[in-house]
Amino acid sequence: MRDPEEFNDWYVEIVEKAGLADKRYPIKGMNVWTGYGWKAMRLIDSFIREEFDGTQHQEVCFPLLIPETEFKKEEEHIKGFGSEVYWVTHAGENELDVRLLLRPTSETAMYPIFSLWVRSHADLPLKTYQIVNVFRYETKQTRAFIRMREIHFFESHTCHADFEDAEKQISENLEIMERLAKRLCLPYVMCKRPDWDKFAGAFYTIGFDSLMPTGRTLQMGSIHQYKENFSRPYEIKYEDENGEHQYVHQTTFGMSERILGALVSIHADEKGIILPPDIAPIQVIIVPIYSKEDKDTVNLCCDDLDSKFKEAGIRTHIDDRDLRPGNKFYDWELKGVPLRIEIGSRDIEKDMITAARRDTSERSQLKNNVAVDEVRKLLDNIHKDLHQKVNEEMGKNIHAIDKLSEVKDGINSIFWCGDEECGHQIEDTTGMALLGEPVDKNPSEDNCVVCGKSTDKIIYIARTY
Repeated sequence: MRDPEEFNDWYVEIVEKAGLADKRYPIKGMNVWTGYGWKAMRLIDSFIREEFDGTQHQEVCFPLLIPETEFKKEEEHIKGFGSEVYWVTHAGENELDVRLLLRPTSETAMYPIFSLWVRSHADLPLKTYQIVNVFRYETKQTRAFIRMREIHFFESHTCHADFEDAEKQISENLEIMERLAKRLCLPYVMCKRPDWDKFAGAFYTIGFDSLMPTGRTLQMGSIHQYKENFSRPYEIKYEDENGEHQYVHQTTFGMSERILGALVSIHADEKGIILPPDIAPIQVIIVPIYSKEDKDTVNLCCDDLDSKFKEAGIRTHIDDRDLRPGNKFYDWELKGVPLRIEIGSRDIEKDMITAARRDTSERSQLKNNVAVDEVRKLLDNIHKDLHQKVNEEMGKNIHAIDKLSEVKDGINSIFWCGDEECGHQIEDTTGMALLGEPVDKNPSEDNCVVCGKSTDKIIYIARTY
């Protein structure tokens, strides 16, 4: 485990040096996405779109501003977000009759319209999503991707005829998250949050947490079962097959740019970041190695190889800057490019290229005429190895404990009776937060670590960001 202060300093520095974001915008917590960082985020967005388009969700785009009158309709929700919202009170010099707020999330923007879209059981299920920016006044120390005031955000919102159908949607969302995490080489645990930590207005919340190198966890996303908690105040009703009006049951699924923050944190070494191939803006960097005499020949070979890679759908770039090869290697290792190709006159004479993996520094000679196929295999192997490595590392840091005095850095698994008072005592004694009950565990029976009651509930606890 890394020292938290040392890691925080490293993280801030590496995000800047790798060119992922620029924090110099004159509003704290509202960073500028650079071309390199934005490309990585857009690739993540494309995977999300692929998943939700493939499960019959419709992408929508709702306005940024929400009237205060709509925001206040769900009392528990406004309690959860009331202190975090940004208010718009004037249009030019004219004071607004109804204050507007920048969306902290979109329930209160979307659901008045859902009440117009849903009329009959034939309109259900209604499955929508959008990828937008949300705004929350974060009072803690801001950090790129991890703790921001303007947040790049994905949210799906669905309406269903009954609780059972909404539960099927949540099962589908869990499968989507599993596929996304595998594609992103992102380890995580999924836990049903305790009632006092669920999303404002939710019936229950499932959180997705990844383990950072410091032993703390970072929540990257969450799923919420609302039942009728929002459909009643927003009058989202449908006429069933018997002609009776029923309130819909609703779910949401939210993820943020924290996914990128987790990836940068987890996949790294002393040289910089290591980007999984699927999200790397540049998957293969081609570095020509030449002298003045063979420069044209080497450049021609690099251009030819670059064209073949691009035709095959591999994201490549030729670094033809007037720098020493070692300086180029350093730059691209810092930025986490998965694979480096070196081409010099000796390689050309042998009709070979040299490939160097970012994750292992392993070098290999590839035949030029099969370079595309061989590079694909290398990228696949990098993905598999990264995925296996980080999941094994996370597994090593989930500790089953019998006493609160035994807690360790990482995620601690303990038996808990489910009582809120015992839960708060766990938090107070350990200084850790209750992540919740792991969704994919079926524990045997044991005794609550606090009160000693017999229980079959396991709860995960950890220090969190």
